[in-house]
Amino acid sequence: MKSKILCSTGAFIGKVNGRNHKLIIENAPKIHCDGFEFMMYGSWYEMIDKITSDLKASDIMFPVLHVDKQVGELISQNKNNDNEVARGIFEKNCQIANTLGSEKIVLHLWGGISSDRDIDNNIEQFGKLDIIAKRYGLLLTVENVVCNQQDPMTHLHVLHQNYPDITFTFDTKMAAFHSQMQLIYEEQWKWMWEQNRIAHLHINDYRGGHMDWGNLKTLHIGEGNIDFDRFFSFLRNKNFCSTLTVESTSMRSDGSIEIEKLNQSLDYIHNKLS
Repeated sequence: MKSKILCSTGAFIGKVNGRNHKLIIENAPKIHCDGFEFMMYGSWYEMIDKITSDLKASDIMFPVLHVDKQVGELISQNKNNDNEVARGIFEKNCQIANTLGSEKIVLHLWGGISSDRDIDNNIEQFGKLDIIAKRYGLLLTVENVVCNQQDPMTHLHVLHQNYPDITFTFDTKMAAFHSQMQLIYEEQWKWMWEQNRIAHLHINDYRGGHMDWGNLKTLHIGEGNIDFDRFFSFLRNKNFCSTLTVESTSMRSDGSIEIEKLNQSLDYIHNKLS
């Protein structure tokens, strides 16, 4: 069994090109990947039946769906009925994942200005979301997204203590932002790999310093300071054979797509894992 190397639709579909889902169909054959991670946007709900119908009519595979980031932002905000609204949006995302044939979903369990301010609530809500995901036969993975109070690895550890079977999406850029890339090589974190708690990876570079908010752009491999040679050597030693996604921003200011840059990152990963 080998890893599936995916490309995020969010890498080349965004505001600058009108979030035109048809660009996925037009460009998929040019992109050197084994399938796509479907990024769900809040502006798509009114036309989601049309979007999923168009995508299903193609032969494009979507093994992973990235849940609308509103879910984590609402849970973090935690006012009035925010948690209930978040669960409703999350269930809709599970339905979309089911329609597209996805097996895994990626969740930002916290986000927005509130971020991890009330992390106990976020941790409690995970259990309720996981029940919904399991109802649709989906593997729910929590991403190590940036925090403004503590740090993601601390929260992943607490989540694991509360939910021993939880799985994670590990994002290299998010880890580097908090100076936590080196932690994965340390003895105290080997459980994440040996117990197969890392079910998915996001491979993105980062060139800022510790919690450098001005450098959060999602970069291609080689554009930042992450040691990917070491990282992929580590993955080979751990016999990692799950899914991983390139999310690196690949849109020019005029909305055109930088296919060559995307393929350079994807080809690098193919070569490192072959």
